[in-house]
Amino acid sequence: MKNEDRRKHTTAQLLGATKELLQEKACHAITFKEIMERSGLSKGAIFHYVRSKDEIFIWVLMEHLETVHSAVLSTIAEADIKTFEGPMQIIAANLVGLEEQGSITNKVLLYLLGKEDEPQVSEALQQFHDRSVSYSMQWIELGIKHGVIDSSINAEQMGELFVLLSMGLRVRTSMHTSGRSHLNSTDIANFMSTMLKQQD
Repeated sequence: MKNEDRRKHTTAQLLGATKELLQEKACHAITFKEIMERSGLSKGAIFHYVRSKDEIFIWVLMEHLETVHSAVLSTIAEADIKTFEGPMQIIAANLVGLEEQGSITNKVLLYLLGKEDEPQVSEALQQFHDRSVSYSMQWIELGIKHGVIDSSINAEQMGELFVLLSMGLRVRTSMHTSGRSHLNSTDIANFMSTMLKQQD
């Protein structure tokens, strides 16, 4: 197996094992030994790519972001007629996922926010935020380019606003207050649509 293939295979095993464990328990309760046992990888094989379980948690967070981004870009690229609704449905579905109590990415993000004084974690959180804003901006700019998003929209500001809204949704969900809220993920998605959509 080539080095790049081996790296991808190992990464997939680590991500799969870690996501399974995150379905069962909190981040702080997961040990490196459990990840090693669940993945079936040796300590040496794991340490060749990562040095801590926090690095693997960061991978989980980034993988989710990349998956959503790829889905939006694919929907835009594959559509014969460029519409607003296709990509917005993916974004709206992702927002609904952020409201789920068992969301593993919410667990990971909140765990990492509690360790923001550690340089590696702080850098990863900054990268996650910056990439989230960058991807949101790309989606908006593509919508403007295809004439389905209002050209007067400031993509940079709107991208950052959407990231702030999604971060707030994640935090609120962790506080178990969603049942008492008057604003849910569907309302936020509708707000985004209203702000962005090209007026006929």
